[in-house]
Amino acid sequence: MSSRARRGRLYHEVPEVMVGFDTETTGLSSRSDRAISYGFVIYEAGRLVASEHFYVDPEMEISPGAERVHGVSREALERWREEGTALSFAAGVNRAVSILLREITRGGVVVGANVALFDLAMLASNYEWLHHGSLAREIDLRRVEVIDVVSHDVAIEPREVSSRRRGLPYLCEYYGVTPGGHDALGDARAATEVFLAQVRRNRQLLSAPRLADDPNDPVEEARRWVEARRRKVVG
Repeated sequence: MSSRARRGRLYHEVPEVMVGFDTETTGLSSRSDRAISYGFVIYEAGRLVASEHFYVDPEMEISPGAERVHGVSREALERWREEGTALSFAAGVNRAVSILLREITRGGVVVGANVALFDLAMLASNYEWLHHGSLAREIDLRRVEVIDVVSHDVAIEPREVSSRRRGLPYLCEYYGVTPGGHDALGDARAATEVFLAQVRRNRQLLSAPRLADDPNDPVEEARRWVEARRRKVVG
């Protein structure tokens, strides 16, 4: 595991407000593809309190590979838009930004699997495509707390599984969470539940016996984190 992964933050407490976020898309490029659905789950004090999910006509073709993953065709989206059950590309981007802004403004922490590298990057790119300007004029993502459950898992345990293989399906199986099935709402919920399971795991590590005289032992790292926080509070 890389030194960067070892230095990753270990979460031992659940943020008061979390917004799980996921997208299904026309392809794998956050720069040239578009979202076809957005999923949001709102958690308060570790409990699911609200969710939002909507489909979007991307107004471009969906790659065969992406369609095989999420099972949604361009023809279906066009039909749903005509029926009023899917939004236009512009309306979808604006609604997604509005939901994120609402939750971030009240202190929400964004949670997801590869959410910064892909889903938020996709939204920022789609916003720029639509408005010919940066998403930063509405949401400065550099100031938003984002929890990527894949990176968090690498920080927790240096298992012999590369970060590339630690996708959401793998993490759901490892932590005993019902998978989302490549549905934006289901995956947003699954990622947030994985994070809650990771926090429980971190708390268990605090009380576990030390495994080795290794400064990079996750148990020792967790204990150092607690001790540093205790000194900060006392000081």
